[in-house]
Amino acid sequence: MAARELSRSLIIDLLESPNGTLYAVLIASVIVILTTVLYLLFGRSRSRGRSIILVGLTDSGKTLLFSRLSCGKYVMTHTSIKENKDQYKLKGKESGKTFDLVDLPGHERVRSRFIEQYKNQTRGVLFVVDSVNFPREVRDVAEIMYDILGDKYLSKSAASILVVCNKQDLTMAKSQSVIKSQLEREINTLRVTRAAALQGQDGGSTSTAVYVGKKGKDFEFSHVLPVTVEFAECSAKGQADGEADISAVETWLEKIA
Repeated sequence: MAARELSRSLIIDLLESPNGTLYAVLIASVIVILTTVLYLLFGRSRSRGRSIILVGLTDSGKTLLFSRLSCGKYVMTHTSIKENKDQYKLKGKESGKTFDLVDLPGHERVRSRFIEQYKNQTRGVLFVVDSVNFPREVRDVAEIMYDILGDKYLSKSAASILVVCNKQDLTMAKSQSVIKSQLEREINTLRVTRAAALQGQDGGSTSTAVYVGKKGKDFEFSHVLPVTVEFAECSAKGQADGEADISAVETWLEKIA
C-alpha cells in the first residue's frame, strides 16, 4: 500500500513539474507500449483457437494426411459430406500439447459451410494440394485459397496457412516453387475478375471480406499479412509399403503451437 502511494506521489510531482506535459506524454506512451506487449504475449494467444482445419479439393489426399497425423496409419479413404475430427499430439519441445484436427469435406457444396462453422476455432489451415493434377486444378485451388485469404475473421486472427504440396512420391508431381508461382498468378487474375463482379453489383463489397494482397501490385503471398502462408512438400501415401513423408507438416505444426 505504501509503495502504491509513493508511486502515485512521484507521478503527481512529475506532472506538476515545469516539464509536466512532457512527462505526461512519456508516461502515456509507456502505458500504451506495455499494454500492446502484454496483449501480444498473452491476450492474442488466448484468443486464437486450437483447431487445425484441413482444406482442399476432393482426391487431394487431405483425408489420408489427416489419418497419418491423427493415428499414424494408412487408411483407404472415400469422399464424404461430413467432417472428420481427431486430436494431434505435438512432438519435440511442444510434446504434451494437442491440436484438434478437423478434416473438412472437399465437395464444393458443403466445404464453404464447414469453413464458416470452424473458422472461429482455427489456429491454422493445412491447405492440401494434389501436386500431380495441380495444372488442371489450379483455377479451383485458387478459388478456395482466395476465399480463405479474403475472410475477414481469418485475416484479423492472423491465421497460419501451410500449403501442403502432396503426392511428391509420384513422378509428375510439381514442386512447391512451381505451385506457389502458378497459384500467385491465378489468384492475381481471379482478384481482377472478382473485383469486376463486385462493381457490377452496385459497386458494393461484402462486409465479411478483405482485399486480398496489396492494391496496385501483382498478388504475392507475402502481401497478405498478418496471415502467414508457407509451402511444403509431402507424401501422405509414401512409397509402396514404406512410411509417409509428412515431416514438414509436423515441423510446421510445432512452430505454430
